[in-house]
Amino acid sequence: MSLTIKSHFAYPTYLSFTTKPSRFTGYNTKIRPNSIYHFNPLKLTYYQPKKMQAPVQYSPAPVIKSSLIEPDGGALVDLVVPEGERGAKTIEAESLPKVRLTKIDVEWVHVISEGWANPLKGFMREDEYLQSLHFNSLRLKDGSIVNMSLPIVLAIDDETKERIGSSSHVGLAGPDGDLIAILRSIEIYKHNKEERIARTWGTTAPGLPYVEEVIIPAGNCLIGGDLEVLKPVKYNDGLDHYRLSPKQLRKEFDRRNADAVFAFQLRNPVHNGHALLMNDTRRRLLEMGFKNPILLLHPLGGFTKADDVPLDVRMEQHSKVLEDGVLDPETTIVAIFPSPMHYAGPTEVQWHAKARINAGANFYIVGRDPAGMGHPTEKRDLYDPDHGKKVLSMAPGLEKLNILPFRVGDICAGLTLIFYTICIYHSRLY
Repeated sequence: MSLTIKSHFAYPTYLSFTTKPSRFTGYNTKIRPNSIYHFNPLKLTYYQPKKMQAPVQYSPAPVIKSSLIEPDGGALVDLVVPEGERGAKTIEAESLPKVRLTKIDVEWVHVISEGWANPLKGFMREDEYLQSLHFNSLRLKDGSIVNMSLPIVLAIDDETKERIGSSSHVGLAGPDGDLIAILRSIEIYKHNKEERIARTWGTTAPGLPYVEEVIIPAGNCLIGGDLEVLKPVKYNDGLDHYRLSPKQLRKEFDRRNADAVFAFQLRNPVHNGHALLMNDTRRRLLEMGFKNPILLLHPLGGFTKADDVPLDVRMEQHSKVLEDGVLDPETTIVAIFPSPMHYAGPTEVQWHAKARINAGANFYIVGRDPAGMGHPTEKRDLYDPDHGKKVLSMAPGLEKLNILPFRVGDICAGLTLIFYTICIYHSRLY
């Protein structure tokens, strides 16, 4: 089912501003010693579920439990080693050839380990990589198709390849040298960077943030295999309580008796257009016959480009939005999506939608130019602003997800930030 939601909003006078925050390049994002997140919408004490009436059938959308939305490929993968086995696995990892991970590599380990990329069980081997790169999907052993629009791969240099030699398994170490995982039954193959960049972004123009940060400095080989993660990935940045796994989110949706879950991703703060849109979407779902639609407000928490608002500032603003009732904390869950950002437009937005299927969402809101950015060398958008929502409505493997495209009328979405963001930003600078 596909819906088109057209919303016409007027600016509330108390949310209109003429001042815009400056670019955040070089901004110090160090977390304060005392938590600034004084309101935690994820703690159970903030929400007591109401008694719900039995779900009813409504045409054209069936009322279904969020837990009945199966992850891609069936069972949700959990690649974290059970606590009782971690000692022995760590000793084994210490004996293996080592691959040193970057910070962004660790974010991908986190993504894979919790099942966001279900049914992927590790970094891609060559056949998976080629299917993802050329078809934006994977064909499973039973013949079914799941969407997989971004290659999730691990690059190594020639020196590391030589050090691995004929070993079938390797240990993965974080940037500080701590062992994070074992990669088993490995396959090493060529990393054709130009082909990867051209097919993922549709351009090889210089200045693409993820390309500059990750791909250009990476090695000339890719290594794939099955992951065993030694312990849950934590960042110790004061935000780990927001990093709910797909398994945890599904459990919370069921605890709240959700009969629909609509997900909305942001990589910058909530502005009043976003808030009005999310509230209007819930109203529309109620009109369709759903009894308790739950909003998953799901900001991206991995790598972002330098001039995006830092994650800690965004999460403080999201917390304030719920605390002040702009969004209802009883029907909203704020959680961090741990994926790095590619800014690859219609190709990447498929990944964002697919990952929310694995978390249990059956509706996905998509707006103007999702996952896009300005052209790095020309004064224009890199992608057509309407192509993201059009691609989502046709993408293989996303048929079970209901896409909610919207138009915001004449709202200047990128200019009118909610008052809380202005206050937070200026208070953190001085």
